[in-house]
Amino acid sequence: MSLTNVRGRIAALGGVIVILLAAGVWVALTDAAAQSTASGKDDSPAGHSSASPAGPLQLLSATPASGATGIDGASDITIKFSAPVATTSPLPTITPSVQGSWQGAGTDTLQFVPASGFSPSTQVTVQIPGGSQGVRSENGAQLGSSTQLSFETGTYQTGRLDELLAQLGYLPLTWTATPGATVPAATDVAGQIAAAYSPPPGAWTWEPGYPSELQNFWDNGAATSEIVTGAVMAFESNENLTMDGVAGPQVWAALLQAVAAGQNNPNGYTYAIAAENDPETLTIWHDGQQVQQSLANTGIEAAPTTIGTAPVYLRYRNQIMQGINPDGTPYADPVQFVAYFRNGEAVHYFPRSSYGFPQSLGCVELDLADAQNAWQYLTYGTLVTVLPGALTPPGSPVA
Repeated sequence: MSLTNVRGRIAALGGVIVILLAAGVWVALTDAAAQSTASGKDDSPAGHSSASPAGPLQLLSATPASGATGIDGASDITIKFSAPVATTSPLPTITPSVQGSWQGAGTDTLQFVPASGFSPSTQVTVQIPGGSQGVRSENGAQLGSSTQLSFETGTYQTGRLDELLAQLGYLPLTWTATPGATVPAATDVAGQIAAAYSPPPGAWTWEPGYPSELQNFWDNGAATSEIVTGAVMAFESNENLTMDGVAGPQVWAALLQAVAAGQNNPNGYTYAIAAENDPETLTIWHDGQQVQQSLANTGIEAAPTTIGTAPVYLRYRNQIMQGINPDGTPYADPVQFVAYFRNGEAVHYFPRSSYGFPQSLGCVELDLADAQNAWQYLTYGTLVTVLPGALTPPGSPVA
């Protein structure tokens, strides 16, 4: 059949032609399509399709995955779609809100890059809008319906807490990063938060000059070790925070700010040992130097001083100490330069005719000059160890 006859038939059929192919398949073409087919040319505008979107925009994947836990709160949030997202498209929203930016408009992947990061143990929700007011592709396809994703961040690691406390002078140790490890700059907020979730590896070295007894309290990365508890208390005291020795959200926030500002421990590091030898003594080390060794009195048999180690948690320049004597009579004694390290037990001045043997009701007593000197070093968080009687004096230096 000639092309002229084909066109005539199209006109007769209202602009539609039905052609029987050799294989017995019927194909219906519009007049324009028939002309294009017959001529072998596409007359539509170059580089454009007159067709509408093939289907709705689809959400292919999200990272972190919905329902995930223990997520690094400083990591990016990535959402992948089935087609490039229009640059004018509405963007997902995140709760809780943090500083950051969405990137990737014009591609099939949107990525939220936080400027700082989410707090630890936080439920993060990502709301991806759908429908007529939702996310749309460059060719106008819409995300069919809204989608909500959620994940939970992990916790800051005690290993990084130790590294930062040492950096600021709250621990008698030096931390050195493993060669090649990524260590964020002090002012890199996002990097510091990422390191809090995933500490860079490194090695520890004891500062010289401290007694070997101090090593007994170090358990690398353990939140419950006495030395870390004391260090956190010292930091809390300097930052006017509740002094409980626990690194909660407020402590971490203040710690990261102190690192960024280079605010080192203004008091230095101190450790004290009260030894129930003959004679009894109190020895104090400060910033790697022995600064005091003086005669001291500990508790009598009826009211012994507790053996062990605890941090200074309460200080008074002057106090009226009140209580009950072993014979049941009350007492109210004026004392000076008081540093409590246990309930009812403190290092302080108390007037005695002599010192060096058990005389107190549980406290560590010093003469006036020694108590005054000790008080300047026994700041909040300082560990005080009470050792039972030994044949040799304690305090051999760390090798």
